[in-house]
Amino acid sequence: MRLLIEEYQYNASDVKESLSGLDALENIDHLVSVNYVGYFYNPAIGDCVFILPKVLMNQENLVFGHLKPEALIDFDNAAGVSSIERNFIYEFAVWIYRAITVFNKSKRGNDIVYHRQVTQMGGNRRHQSQTFLDVLLSFVRFNRENQDFFMFTMKNLRSGLNKINWTRTIAHSSAIVQNGSPVYVSPVNKKRQINFDEELLVIFFSILNHISEVYGFPVSITLGFELIRGKQFERLLDGQGKVRLRQIKYKYFSDKALQIWDLCYAFFDKAYQIRINAEQKEYLLVKNFNIVFEAIIDELIGDKNIPAGLKEQYDGKRVDHMYSWQGLIENDEKPIYYIGDSKYYKLGNDVGKESVYKQYTYARNVIQWNLDLFMDGKQKSSDVKLRDDVTEGYNVVPNFFISAKMDSELSYADRVDETERKHPYFVSRQFENRLFDRDTLLVFHYDVNFLYVVSLYARDNAGQKAAWKNKVRGIFREKIQEILGKQYQFYAMRQHPGIDGAWYIREHFKQLLGKVYTPFENKGIYSLALEEPSTVPETRRGDVKRENAAVLESLREAFYVEPCELGRNPEEVLPPIENEARTVVTPGKDGVLMVMMENFEAKAARFLADGRIAVGLKYSRESMKIVEHIGEIGYVMFHNRRRDGQHLFAVRACSGVTSAEDLDEGVYRNAGTCEIYLVVEFDGEREVDSTGLDCTLVECSPKTRYDAQFVRWEEMKTLMY
Repeated sequence: MRLLIEEYQYNASDVKESLSGLDALENIDHLVSVNYVGYFYNPAIGDCVFILPKVLMNQENLVFGHLKPEALIDFDNAAGVSSIERNFIYEFAVWIYRAITVFNKSKRGNDIVYHRQVTQMGGNRRHQSQTFLDVLLSFVRFNRENQDFFMFTMKNLRSGLNKINWTRTIAHSSAIVQNGSPVYVSPVNKKRQINFDEELLVIFFSILNHISEVYGFPVSITLGFELIRGKQFERLLDGQGKVRLRQIKYKYFSDKALQIWDLCYAFFDKAYQIRINAEQKEYLLVKNFNIVFEAIIDELIGDKNIPAGLKEQYDGKRVDHMYSWQGLIENDEKPIYYIGDSKYYKLGNDVGKESVYKQYTYARNVIQWNLDLFMDGKQKSSDVKLRDDVTEGYNVVPNFFISAKMDSELSYADRVDETERKHPYFVSRQFENRLFDRDTLLVFHYDVNFLYVVSLYARDNAGQKAAWKNKVRGIFREKIQEILGKQYQFYAMRQHPGIDGAWYIREHFKQLLGKVYTPFENKGIYSLALEEPSTVPETRRGDVKRENAAVLESLREAFYVEPCELGRNPEEVLPPIENEARTVVTPGKDGVLMVMMENFEAKAARFLADGRIAVGLKYSRESMKIVEHIGEIGYVMFHNRRRDGQHLFAVRACSGVTSAEDLDEGVYRNAGTCEIYLVVEFDGEREVDSTGLDCTLVECSPKTRYDAQFVRWEEMKTLMY
């Protein structure tokens, strides 16, 4: 077996023989590098050539940390290779070969896999599409997996030996009578007939021995057969092997015996075609193995049904991997898009700046796609929410690199770790201390065990791949949360009784922008993220501490604020609020605009969605009171003078008194005969709980029964509230 490493620069003279017939160009310094990965049977040297991925090398271009690639070219005779390392190379080469095979099968019509095989004549059709290497590997695998069958067969073969043929013994020998019983001193044994099972096994193990001696594959032959070797085996390779197998084929009926016969015939046929034609060569090679690695990772972690415009982005960029999974902040199953980019580097190489900036662009494009920033009104085919209208905060978009890493112990164990490279974490932002900001973009970097993912992909087992996909997605989420937990202090917040949390956040918008977000199902609970002072440069540390202290002091006037790490249920840390469903007014906004409206359900469809209504004002004492207290209106109540007919909404703004002529034609009017109106903007999507209020407590006269009124919250508040 010959062994080369992808992209390593060899002296041309060292690899000339191994690469004969393969397109590998020599540079001006007489150096040659091979940009392929895979298998090549070179008939000129009569040996298999494996070209393995560059991840085998470290930054010093050493394999296993102590061997130069030049020393491994003639791998069978390579010095300094331990038995563990030698067995690893053979196994690893097989996994790479199988991975390329799976890739080529799943990516029909690709232009990076080069495949040619030796033509097979006759024999079993199942082997006509196999390469010579496939046949060799099939022998090794069959021997490993069928030791019990071989032992059982050998036991049966030996069971008939040394048994006496009593008929012939009695007829042809004299007996000596002792104690009344005949004793035959020269018994005749049964003659052993030719056993075709044994002949087939001898051929099988002779081929297996040949594979071990010539191609170096480690095999174990424990049965005591006298094997066919030397010139006698050469005659089998020259065509006698196929002839003899055809002569004895009719003797076999069991499935196992027929499998052995098929394997032996395929071997002799492939070998014969190679021997009679020196130009017969075969290969399974892939150019740009990074594309195969990308396909491996995408198959193992990505989603296939991504909405148009996300993975294949409208600016021409293409995201390597994308999937929808549980968000980072919330503890329920609300999804968010994860963006991944696979990196196929040599051990220790860092990610370039261009790759980092490209990941930032991917995230910006996803946010833009999700938010409909072009205001074209098109409904996005996604249930992912990235922006909160109350806080105007943006969810954290998980964005990461995933690199191949060779296990230091050459283990195929399932391992995913934070990268050991120089930069495990990247951040881009316009404003500091604003995690929930649109311009705060984070990219994380993780390493996966290259050996594990290649072997998992090569096995092509749908169940195993699906199980690992769910597992590794959870690992990525947990590890990103772990890093964020070191970079930021996270809190859960809930408004005090008597406080309108949404109003408070709007009033303190500049101070809280980018620090507060509400990802939870309960919209009354908020997440607060403050930068961890110990993670910033010392020159800024004092400023961050003072800023965080000011934010916490301000918020605690209106909210319960408790530390709450990512992923934890905020209800576990926040104090319970008695009768939490009720809502009361924020101090300074304790006015309620009462608007008489019968048949509310029928009329509401005309103005709730718009969130605006023009309330008619008459030249009355009640209307003058409304005008006088416009700045104190915090709620609007639609009612019919009955408690079971009242509907309460939080007011966003009162734009002032407007004449009927100047009123926007699109706004709904509660009365059509008034000369002046008060335009009220309110949150029509969420009705406020009004079980503690009673509109019947407000007095009215028959003349003012249908007029709008201004009342204080306390005037309608019931004792039970």
